[in-house]
Amino acid sequence: MSYLAYLGLGANLGQPQQQLSWAVHQLSALPQCQLAAVSRLYRSKPALGSPENQPDYTNAVVAVTTTLPPHQLLQQLQALENQAGRVRVERWGARVLDLDILLYAQDIIKTADLIIPHLELCHRSFVVLPLLDICPTLALPNGTKIASLATATVSDDIHVTADNTWWHSFD
Repeated sequence: MSYLAYLGLGANLGQPQQQLSWAVHQLSALPQCQLAAVSRLYRSKPALGSPENQPDYTNAVVAVTTTLPPHQLLQQLQALENQAGRVRVERWGARVLDLDILLYAQDIIKTADLIIPHLELCHRSFVVLPLLDICPTLALPNGTKIASLATATVSDDIHVTADNTWWHSFD
């Protein structure tokens, strides 16, 4: 059986757009995963509470269908982050690549290493707006519609930087 998962992609070190493009290509090639949709590309300031003096982030969301269970998908995402050169030094610190499971089917998961829906999903415009790009009718497992979160999270510090074909520019 396959499940629909929404994944958040972010980077603010190196060449973020190229790194996110690389990540999308890697995700599309993962065994037991099929790329279903890619959002537009967004640029935003680091999230409130993040360490200061970081470059702006580039973010997107992808939807994949997968037969991987959530924890195995997480392992695959972390392997891709490591392959891209991510080093975990500081919580919410600058990074070359960040891959998060935002939603997995309509599952609610709370374990030591995985929380779904993603803990900060509702508070991050750089997640909500790309989710709306690829599924305007999406609802969280508790029934909250993503569209209802858009006005609560929109800030002047987020901008669309490319349409949903951006990831092809580095083929």
